[in-house]
Amino acid sequence: MPKKKKPIEEPPVPTEPEPELPLELDTPPGKTLVSAMTGEPFGPRIRYIDENAEAESSDDEPESESDNEGRFLKDDLKSGVPSEFWHIQKLIKYMKAGNQTATMVSLCLLKDHELTSMVIQHLIQDMGGLEVLVNLLETRDIKCQLGSLSVLLQLATSSDMRKALIDLDIVTPLINILKHPARDLQVMAAETMANIAMMRKARKQIRIRNGIPLILDIMDVPDSVLQRPLEELKEDECELVAVAIGCAKALDSLSSSPKIKEDLRRQGVVFHMARFLRSCHTQLIIPTMGAVQQCADLKAFRIAFEQMGIITDIIRHIEDKNVKLKENCALAIHKCADNKLTRDMVREAGGLDPLCKLAQSDDVRSNKRLLAAVTGGIWKCAMSPENISRFNQNNLVASLVPLLEEHEDEDVLTSVVGALSECCKHPENRDILRTSGGLPKLIRLLSSTYEPLLKNIPLVLKECAKDEQCMDIINDPDHTLDGVRLIWSLLKHPNNVIKKNSCYALVPCIKYAKDSPEMVRAFVGGLELTVSLLESEDVDVLSAACATIAQIATDPENLGILTDHGVVKMLADLVDTENESLRANLALAIAYCCEWEKNNYEFGRLNAVAPLVNYMTSKSPEVLKGVTIAFCHFSKEPLNCITMHTCGVVKHVLRMVGSKDPEVQVAAATTIRNIRKLALTAEKFHYGEISSLYDINYQN
Repeated sequence: MPKKKKPIEEPPVPTEPEPELPLELDTPPGKTLVSAMTGEPFGPRIRYIDENAEAESSDDEPESESDNEGRFLKDDLKSGVPSEFWHIQKLIKYMKAGNQTATMVSLCLLKDHELTSMVIQHLIQDMGGLEVLVNLLETRDIKCQLGSLSVLLQLATSSDMRKALIDLDIVTPLINILKHPARDLQVMAAETMANIAMMRKARKQIRIRNGIPLILDIMDVPDSVLQRPLEELKEDECELVAVAIGCAKALDSLSSSPKIKEDLRRQGVVFHMARFLRSCHTQLIIPTMGAVQQCADLKAFRIAFEQMGIITDIIRHIEDKNVKLKENCALAIHKCADNKLTRDMVREAGGLDPLCKLAQSDDVRSNKRLLAAVTGGIWKCAMSPENISRFNQNNLVASLVPLLEEHEDEDVLTSVVGALSECCKHPENRDILRTSGGLPKLIRLLSSTYEPLLKNIPLVLKECAKDEQCMDIINDPDHTLDGVRLIWSLLKHPNNVIKKNSCYALVPCIKYAKDSPEMVRAFVGGLELTVSLLESEDVDVLSAACATIAQIATDPENLGILTDHGVVKMLADLVDTENESLRANLALAIAYCCEWEKNNYEFGRLNAVAPLVNYMTSKSPEVLKGVTIAFCHFSKEPLNCITMHTCGVVKHVLRMVGSKDPEVQVAAATTIRNIRKLALTAEKFHYGEISSLYDINYQN
């Protein structure tokens, strides 16, 4: 009978003593198989990662969506052992203890599996395959490194695998491989790093371990290679392009970190971006544009993009067929167009027409991310009146109205409403919005809870309220829409920007509404709520509240209610402000609140008159107008006249008589007349012609 073969004993698992320092240690000597090539024992090596540098460096960014993704992804493994279990177990075993040939064969067979499947990924992780794959990156054999990278590149598409690989310190060997002269290794390492860098911890490690300068160095490709298609390039030149593409993908992932953006700026990344965007390789342009739109968050980058002519390149690429490239271009315009120079460059480069065409395309409207980017670019470009004229030629307002649906994406709604708020500054666009049925849709959106959207809706209604027909819809007699009430209710919102915009929207609503005084009194608690905003610590909210109070106070009965709520004392407490916007609206509010009973006298008693004299040194026309009107009302009270004359207000008011604004001229002249009349009355009193200074009857 044949003898039974003795089973081969597997090498014992090495044990690792606890290190005193966080150093990378090999397995201690023992009775284990040792590789004749490397001199190291077979089997996985335990790595101790030194994270002192990471701990000492402060986090520069909040947790990203990719960091949280794995918390919500759970395995749906079926009961029982998957069919791939035994096969993968053998492959991992051969990679651990086999020779170079066995390792390569195992890697090739492992690539045949569906490595993007979560089941396969967790099988590899549970069997210790990730440790082996990371260790293979540190071998001196290029084939093993390439095989390992080809597997890791697919595994790193999962957030769970990315976290595990980062914990195994995959960043260090990837950075070392980028220094290798083999171009194919550099390509694989750069693309793997692009996947790994989607995690915040990996971005931090790459930055701290000086990976940024290395990436920029190896992606420096000659312009002669960038300007020719791949068909005309030699093999080594094609490899240079592939390296640049891989590094551009890595930069796209890394550019979400604020500190890395600053490092990139110091390293001169803008020159690389400008060169790459002018190349003929679309696969290189796409990730580069992704990095451009992320770096556009910083003002320094936006200025550099203008100087390097990158805005023109963005406009040229927005008409490309690639959806991702269109999205990145639109996002770049959205972020850069905060600057007027950029908006002018977009118009001069012919970028407004493509944006309108994209917004009107049915294909784009089905892609919400692209639609949000396009409408965002339109919104920012519409901040220039010259651009609105071009938008009107493309019938933009009418094409945006169908997007004002409650089920629409919130980011799309925010951008669409923002664009309408700019377009409706032109009267003809208000008519188009009204006839297209946009106002009822906007008013219904006031019930939304999305804060960025609620910031923009009052701005549109503020412009539309200046039109009588639009105002009839906003304040409909049947109270079906009840737009003014919904705007007023936003004053209770905790967000200060929403409060500010709502207050400014109420000003034209109160001014142009029919039966405005009764409408204001009909809102129970509305006046009290408005006065309570004067206790806010936000200067912009205070300014907006003063503007609303100034408009409400034009009605005597409403002014009496405001007075009962203590508006005089609250306004008087604000007179020492140095904010120009607050000064302008505060002066008007004080002026119109003087017209109720003893309010004029109360302002003088509360020492609110003298500080307003300092407002006359302002260069703002709005401040000068407001304070001149306030002095006109103050001058109706004799004691206030004395205070103003003592503080030297006459010389300032004389200067305002020459103003180009007729209302300011009348207010200044009336103030001087009242002060002179008081002086004449005082003289008559001195000679006994009258018995009291209050016998004079001041006339407007």
